Amino acid sequence: MSEAIETRPGDVIVIVPTYNEAENIEAIAAAVRSQGFRLLVVDDGSPDGTGAIVDVLASDDDGITVLHRAQKAGLGQAYAAGFAAAIDLGGTVLCEMDADFSHDPRDLSRLVAAIDAGADVAIGSRYVPGGGTVGWSWHRIAVSRAGNRYAGLMLGISIEDATAGFRAYRSDAIEQLHPELCEASGYAFQVEMAWRAQLAGLMITEVPIQFSEREAGASKMSAGIAIEAVRLVTRWGWEKRVRGRH
Repeated sequence: MSEAIETRPGDVIVIVPTYNEAENIEAIAAAVRSQGFRLLVVDDGSPDGTGAIVDVLASDDDGITVLHRAQKAGLGQAYAAGFAAAIDLGGTVLCEMDADFSHDPRDLSRLVAAIDAGADVAIGSRYVPGGGTVGWSWHRIAVSRAGNRYAGLMLGISIEDATAGFRAYRSDAIEQLHPELCEASGYAFQVEMAWRAQLAGLMITEVPIQFSEREAGASKMSAGIAIEAVRLVTRWGWEKRVRGRH
């Protein structure tokens, strides 16, 4: 466990990767900035003009930054680039959050409080007491839970919601985990980072949150992303057991 601290809101940078989130991004930006946190949008060349909208917001608010990338290249690379940029901007607590309000921006302060209490990584978890999902079918919940259990079984991850994408990291934890070296490009990036954090002996805290359906726009989840996650977790688990990977 790291030493307890008291983080100033301006030292928190919330990283939001975007691709075609023009319908949500202004409201998300307002919700983040209303709490005093800084916002870093990593836009993958959204053809709907998301990046241009953030450029306008940033011109009026120096607490908003946009990192433009040429094309859609995967969640993992977007976050790796975002973490590097956020550290360059002086952030000491770096948060991950979706742009679609499936993560409640009001819960950011609870993740930051967990970091202040000594955690190196705070995960907004659907699957610890007090957490849950809103508007999900039993089938979708079962698939999500099964994915987490499979990752736990294959990799030895003792985290209830290793696939969660609502997180806070100490900046020195990010520097230790080297996200730029992660193999996963899709949502398996979250599993890979959780695994790396556990292997590194970092203090991981799960904070209960309610996960909701997006309010506007289209989901970026696809069969290909799910297949990549299963394939990578299976291979990592095989290497861990048979080849002695640690």
